[in-house]
Amino acid sequence: MPGATLSRWTMSYFAVALAFLLAGEVLLTAGFGYPVLPVEAPETLIIVHTIAIGWLGLLFSGALLQFVPVLVAKPLKAPSLALPALVLIVSGLLALLAGFLGLNGRLAVDPLVLPAGGVLLVGGFAALSTSIGETIWSARPIGLPARFVAVGLAAMAMTVLLGLCFTAVLSGLVEDTHVLNLVLDGIGLHAAIGLIGWMTIMAMGVSYRLLAMFLLAPERDRRTTRLVFAAAVIALLLVAIATVLTGIEAPRALPLYAAAAVSFVGLGLYAYDVVSIFRQRRRKTAELNTLISLAAVAFLLLSAILFAAFAVSGTLADNAGVLVYVLAMGWLTSLGLGQLYKIVPFLTWMECYGPVLGKTAVPRVQDLVNEKRAAWWFGLYIITVAVSALALFVHELELFMAAGVLQILATLGLIVEFMRARRLSWAPPEIRLPPGVPRPRLFLPIGDDNDRKLRGT
Repeated sequence: MPGATLSRWTMSYFAVALAFLLAGEVLLTAGFGYPVLPVEAPETLIIVHTIAIGWLGLLFSGALLQFVPVLVAKPLKAPSLALPALVLIVSGLLALLAGFLGLNGRLAVDPLVLPAGGVLLVGGFAALSTSIGETIWSARPIGLPARFVAVGLAAMAMTVLLGLCFTAVLSGLVEDTHVLNLVLDGIGLHAAIGLIGWMTIMAMGVSYRLLAMFLLAPERDRRTTRLVFAAAVIALLLVAIATVLTGIEAPRALPLYAAAAVSFVGLGLYAYDVVSIFRQRRRKTAELNTLISLAAVAFLLLSAILFAAFAVSGTLADNAGVLVYVLAMGWLTSLGLGQLYKIVPFLTWMECYGPVLGKTAVPRVQDLVNEKRAAWWFGLYIITVAVSALALFVHELELFMAAGVLQILATLGLIVEFMRARRLSWAPPEIRLPPGVPRPRLFLPIGDDNDRKLRGT
């Protein structure tokens, strides 16, 4: 693979992200916050941010560091920012969680810990955006998948800046009326910009390229894909307008309804594109990661249906937790875990065997995983998400917690599968470690010598 390169810190991002996913699942199952406590409780805020920033934020960040250069066919700009960004994001999140614990007296901390955590998060994501943004800008004219990422970066900036405003108010540092209005009525917008604007739009853009690459499908500039992109931009702008209107206490219903309508159109077209890519694949037998991605898209469509049903019935506020759960744990987490199951062995194969490719016999990427074994863990995870969402809807806490225990088990099983791929456990023993191939580190960065060898293959 001439000119190929690896992001040195991507596996570290993934490892920390998976640790936060497990932490979030344990807190949910233990009844630390929602659904045992109200959605607005500080404990619930801890769970939400553990999963949203600690798991999904770091997962997407690590993936972008590796795959944005693939999207634009340019080397990553300012790669040295990856480690400082990781340190700042993790430090900021821990400070934020400590501040939330302080809100209800569980931890004796200064209220200013909250905005301090917000500032650290802004700094971390700003460093990441600088690296990713410069990489995309260097590839002008920018291709369509990379445009999705660029829009997602804008939504990411909106999300973290809104969060910083919230921390300033909750700590008592700011008492401006407009910012207070955002805290009182803008939490839903903050969540929507994060889960839909930042993560869903990015996931769509990257999935177009990854699905086509892993399925050996033609990468076409479809008219429907351009319409999905236009819908994403319009919906994000409308939500931004609604956010401004919230701050000045002006009516915001019209832009929100319009954003919802445009989003529905975009989601429908995205689902159509995914099915088209699947039908046009040259790889006739779909791999496990692709099947899980299709299940994730089904969760995305389910969330849209639930949103419409709750909105029409006037129960959207009562069922907001159900909707967020389906989006975060069904759509985004299923997609993330499914793609990790391909990305981890792919990066491991590149790291280990890329430098010696053509010089000696090496395993295939497929040889680094055991799909039959992992399929059970993925199946268990998807079932537990569906059961948990139903339990939340019908207010069956015992069922939710029982499903949560099995969900933790499924996640642990998948983490073990990722680790076995990194340790080359499934590779044929006779060609597992050819001469000159070191055993990869579990989550620490690859060495500079290895990276130079890979660049030269």
